Amino acid sequence: MKVGLHYWNFSVPSDPARITATLADTARVAEQSGFASFTVMDHYFQMETPNSAADEPMLEGYATLGYVAALTERMTLGLLVTGVTYRHPGLLAKIVTTLDVLSGGRARLGIGASWYEREQRGLGVPVVPVAERFERLEETLQICQQMWSKDNGPYEGRHYHLAETLCVPAPLTRPHPPIMVGGGGEKKTLLLVARYADACNLFGSSPEDVARKLDVLRAHCAGVGRDYGAIAKTVLALRSPLDDPKAFLAQAEQYARLGVTELQVMPDRDPVEFARRVGQDLVPQLSQIG
Repeated sequence: MKVGLHYWNFSVPSDPARITATLADTARVAEQSGFASFTVMDHYFQMETPNSAADEPMLEGYATLGYVAALTERMTLGLLVTGVTYRHPGLLAKIVTTLDVLSGGRARLGIGASWYEREQRGLGVPVVPVAERFERLEETLQICQQMWSKDNGPYEGRHYHLAETLCVPAPLTRPHPPIMVGGGGEKKTLLLVARYADACNLFGSSPEDVARKLDVLRAHCAGVGRDYGAIAKTVLALRSPLDDPKAFLAQAEQYARLGVTELQVMPDRDPVEFARRVGQDLVPQLSQIG
């Protein structure tokens, strides 16, 4: 079982002047401790939850990953996940390619249907109906695949029209950076996983819920003629592994039996301390699972 660090909160420590040093130290400790991936959110306002507010610190995701790329050598880097309405698809493919080239082939395109309307309205991003967001998501997946192929020709979709899909240099990762579609929507999201993705990402609400989502994905794969086994299964843990390490390891074993190969965990305290403790106490044991 691989472990990923999802760096979702720039509010700890509270001094904004320490954001850079804390991010850098966390990334270095995570890599030294055996974490396989490092992700950040694609938000411009912090999410509104019982424990966080919109006006808390937030950094743009791909610029953040570029910084982390310069500090690390091994971890896969990506957003969990890119909001489809935030960037034109051709530019998104170029952004991910740039990250892949500068990181030495470590980029992963995590993408999903955007949802946070407050930040969209606040920053002037067009808010479109949910059905249209999924149409745009499918076209974006098609455009990225075309830009990462030998086909430099035009793309004509309902929402996007590209005269050329030229992308030079090409990504270092072959055949292209892995595409991860995030979300568990059974009718649309998981169908797009079956059609286009190299990996899925599901919320780790429980092994039972994940098992049900994977059964739906398996059915979609059968329907479109896709090899279910070719899709990597990843899960975002919703609880801190440090709250109850034994229970976390037991649940990781359940996820592994379902075919999950990567768990992403989120710091619930100082991120440097979190990365160090998870790296010391759990990563070695998780690496033996599966």
